Amino acid sequence: MSFNPQFARIGEILLHNNVVSEDQIKEAIIKQNNFGLKLGETLIKLGYLTEKDLLTTLHEQLECQLIDENELMDLDESIVKLIPEPFATENRVIAIKEEAGKIVVAMTDPENIIIQDSLKKIIGKPIIPILIGENTLTDTLERYYKSIRTTSQVEDAVDNFDFVAVDDDENEISIDSQADADAPVVKLINLIITEAIKSNTTDIHIEPLTKETRVRFRIDGALREVMSPPIGMHAGLVSIVKVMSKLNIAERRLPQDGHISLKTAIKSVDVRVSITPTVTGEKIVMRLLDKGDFGFDLATLGFNDENSTMFAKWIRRPYGIIIVSGPTGSGKSTTLHAALKEIKDVETNIVTVEDPVEYRLDGITQIETNSKIGLTFGKSLRSVLRQDPDIVLIGEIRDEETADIAIKFSLTGHLVFSTLHANDASSTVTRLIDIGIKPYLVASSLNLVIAQRLVRKICEHCKADYTPTAVELDEAGINSEEAKDINFKIGTGCVHCDNTGYSGRTGIFEILEVNAEIRKLIFEGANQDLIYDAAMKNNMHTLNESAIQKMKHGLTTIKEVIKLTVSD
Repeated sequence: MSFNPQFARIGEILLHNNVVSEDQIKEAIIKQNNFGLKLGETLIKLGYLTEKDLLTTLHEQLECQLIDENELMDLDESIVKLIPEPFATENRVIAIKEEAGKIVVAMTDPENIIIQDSLKKIIGKPIIPILIGENTLTDTLERYYKSIRTTSQVEDAVDNFDFVAVDDDENEISIDSQADADAPVVKLINLIITEAIKSNTTDIHIEPLTKETRVRFRIDGALREVMSPPIGMHAGLVSIVKVMSKLNIAERRLPQDGHISLKTAIKSVDVRVSITPTVTGEKIVMRLLDKGDFGFDLATLGFNDENSTMFAKWIRRPYGIIIVSGPTGSGKSTTLHAALKEIKDVETNIVTVEDPVEYRLDGITQIETNSKIGLTFGKSLRSVLRQDPDIVLIGEIRDEETADIAIKFSLTGHLVFSTLHANDASSTVTRLIDIGIKPYLVASSLNLVIAQRLVRKICEHCKADYTPTAVELDEAGINSEEAKDINFKIGTGCVHCDNTGYSGRTGIFEILEVNAEIRKLIFEGANQDLIYDAAMKNNMHTLNESAIQKMKHGLTTIKEVIKLTVSD
């Protein structure tokens, strides 16, 4: 007798198609009650089944049309809005399109007649149910209903906008109207910050253009435009931010820095505010720092096994300096805080001096500098000497004074962690000397230098093969013979990654161990090229090589390799 999937259970179909084993089915049956899930969902949770395999199997069993994920990239929001968000979220449905007077509705359970009847009453038209995966639906719901909510709230704020920030004589507006929680500008700034927090944004850019204000969020290292309120609201937005961050609202000619502490239902956030005058008006940049638990550790940073072992060895040394270098936003502080989290214990006194404190770590004394009251890096570090420290983290070596104190700490039996702005590991060494530290002091104290960057990871849901151009191969430092053995990948864009092709970031690292040979070169005042050559002889892997390794493993793209590294 031939096998008919329409008359079989889901487990039987999976077994028949050799997707899972009988033992895996038995385990899932035992555990599904504990999970409170269906059999297929339990198999996914246990890692025995992918959502794509489950959907294919349900498609066989139910003979129901399967969603084409490419369609989800450009849905008509007026169709999506036919189903209220609470109903869509609770019943796991979303309206996709209108077809011959009927509404196509994607459902995780297209056989549920009760939900279908309710949808007909809500929409007022017949429906065509099609099958969609749980994860795909979750991301699609979040994308479109978030856009609908945001658009509605921006339109509401704009519709109620009936004042300007300055009069014809450039006099500042009264703040009385802004103190009203219902004022449109207040609503808009609350919306911007709330949406930024929900999106795991690191920076908010609010910048005046000629005819509109552009609001962009930096997510996974890249800026994305999220809304464009009218330019008439811009001065009001600037004034509100100045009031919230206790800045001078009348000063529009000079840059100002401040901060806002926020506590939301999602998390507590410290917002660092920078306001700079431009030719079109004042631009606001707000950096969002999560004040919650630090969720990183050495295993999640992106080190390969060799680098992880090397780093773990050096952070347990009793004295010396470990420096992580790179541009702003390259993950330097994250790496150092992960190191402190790894080595902290009750027997060790760890003290940090930072500006600002980006991550809160229990069991560690953290000091935040404040130049307005004279609490500088130098003054804070001198006070730390009297706090009986074993390990000290200096947020950034900015000048000769800070570097000199770091050197003295390391030479008096302390382990010192810090960051520095430099292009690569070898130039970090010479940068210390340029700051004003004598070469023999650098040679005596420096243990390890790490240059790092963050590359975006390819979205697993839309990963596809890619053939790079000859120009891309040349810019990445890959010859044509080497390219033949690489399976290049790229993200094509989908609802899971907001059509960017990327989801999340991982670190790439260039680690320079200061051994006897390099120590001698530093002592003799060698330039960075000689230090680089010696490090390469000792098997140092460059940032470019680290990025290419990530690319070979299918984690990132050749475009990211080119964007963030320089080939030799």
